[in-house]
Amino acid sequence: MKWIKIALLFLLTLSLKADDKIITIGATPVPYAQILEFSKPLFKARGYELKIVEFSDYITPNLALNEGELDANLYQHKAFMEEFNANKGTKLVASTPVVLPPMGVYSKKYTDLKQVPQNAIIAIPNDPTNEGRALELLEQAGLITLSKKANATPLDITQNPKNIQFKELKAAQLPRALGDVDFAVINSNYALGANLMPKDALFLESKDSPFVNHIVVHESQKNSEKTKIINEVIHSKEFKDHILKAYKDILILAI
Repeated sequence: MKWIKIALLFLLTLSLKADDKIITIGATPVPYAQILEFSKPLFKARGYELKIVEFSDYITPNLALNEGELDANLYQHKAFMEEFNANKGTKLVASTPVVLPPMGVYSKKYTDLKQVPQNAIIAIPNDPTNEGRALELLEQAGLITLSKKANATPLDITQNPKNIQFKELKAAQLPRALGDVDFAVINSNYALGANLMPKDALFLESKDSPFVNHIVVHESQKNSEKTKIINEVIHSKEFKDHILKAYKDILILAI
């Protein structure tokens, strides 16, 4: 009996050591899971196995990270993360910037924003930070005027000469809704997943946008060995060269 207990303890120790060498990162499929897939050999060279968990929404990967089911995630900017922390009581922190996926205005019906008709229907993300980001983009395009920038909603519109109607949807639903509205303001990761390229956008976020997407970790893990390894891979020449080559004109490197 004693030897059985020792054997079980030994197996448990081996299992825990194996888990210590696995880094689990959550990501939306395009482009982040693809980018992380490329980085697997870079983790392996540093003695770690990278496990990628794909998510199709913006909520679940943060909840999973907060519960310790993930070591990190990659899909969000700091403003979204901070709003999420405030609303959900999570304790997440931005570890390192990675890329800016520029948000754009897309349409299947029109080829120029000068064609925006009276009473046009424009679909926008319904989460607070990305909704405000989308409305600010429409203001930059000259379609509306806002009374405030941060976390703006349609209620903050002070001038709307085209009497634009807004359809607030989950960010992941926007590409599918594009055929049912006049225009949609879509985050690049979801646009790319629907084969919409930034060059297809009628109006695109500028390169000086503050909405850079970060590697995000739980605050208790911000100085952990795994977080250090993740940041080391992200800042490696191989990783940066891959982004510049494979995602030229799609993503803006922020490292």
